[in-house]
Amino acid sequence: MCMVIFAPIFAICAFATCGGYHGYLQVKVDCSARRQNNLSINIEFGYPFRLQQIHFKAPLCDTSREEVVFLSGDFSAAAQFFVTVGVLAFLYSFFATIVYVYYQNKYLKNNRGPLVDFLVTVTFSLMWLLSSCCWAKSLTDIKAATNPTEVLLLIASCRETENRCATTQEPLWSRLNTSTVFGFLNAILWSGNIWFVFKETGWYKTGQRYPSRTSSRKRSSEMRERLYSESSFDQPDDDFGPFRQDSFTESRGDYNKQLERQASINQSQVSFSLPETYLGKAVIYERENKVASQGPVIFVNEM
Repeated sequence: MCMVIFAPIFAICAFATCGGYHGYLQVKVDCSARRQNNLSINIEFGYPFRLQQIHFKAPLCDTSREEVVFLSGDFSAAAQFFVTVGVLAFLYSFFATIVYVYYQNKYLKNNRGPLVDFLVTVTFSLMWLLSSCCWAKSLTDIKAATNPTEVLLLIASCRETENRCATTQEPLWSRLNTSTVFGFLNAILWSGNIWFVFKETGWYKTGQRYPSRTSSRKRSSEMRERLYSESSFDQPDDDFGPFRQDSFTESRGDYNKQLERQASINQSQVSFSLPETYLGKAVIYERENKVASQGPVIFVNEM
């Protein structure tokens, strides 16, 4: 959605600020002979920046004649390339907006629309980056070629020390600087849109549907280990089979018999003995000349 809104606007700003530029430079020549004084020279240039075709007339202080002076440099290739990319990007983004809004079903049919959109988006992102870099370099060269100091050196009268030359007006570069900024913004915008367009293609959906082999193997091994651990703790008898179960019951029976045998041995070794008693003869105790008691006396042997 961000691409649909900002791409046409950024593209218009990029090629409009570059293609509609007109620069204006004005210099003044003051001859020492006083034959020609305060002569102003107006120099105009603009898109496509074929500066070698820009010429102006400068006075010759020695005579009453004038000379024709040409600027140097041809920067039309980079400027036209930048503007062409901007115009094509605007047309494509405008066409893509219409397709997204009104023909969404046809766009997604057979996965052709997303694939074409992905390839075109990658192409425009590279073209924007390349054209912006070329245009930024060419803009630096244009500023150097139209520098007032360099222009005054092209005039023969200004190369003479007795004459005075000065610049009265310099060109404004803010508009061309803005075009360069919009060019790099378009490159960033189109590059960022590559991911969103790629998600609509069949390549991304196929990768999501069929994960990689390494991840699938890891998941399968983890599931096997988990199932094995759960089965080993919860149902130990089922994993060892019927033979192991029978042996386990037999060993349990042997163990029970051994416990019973040990208990019987311990019981035989333990003896419970009561104190021994025997009856002695009857003894008569007399207390204060009276018979207290008669009968058998019981002796107890303490163990």
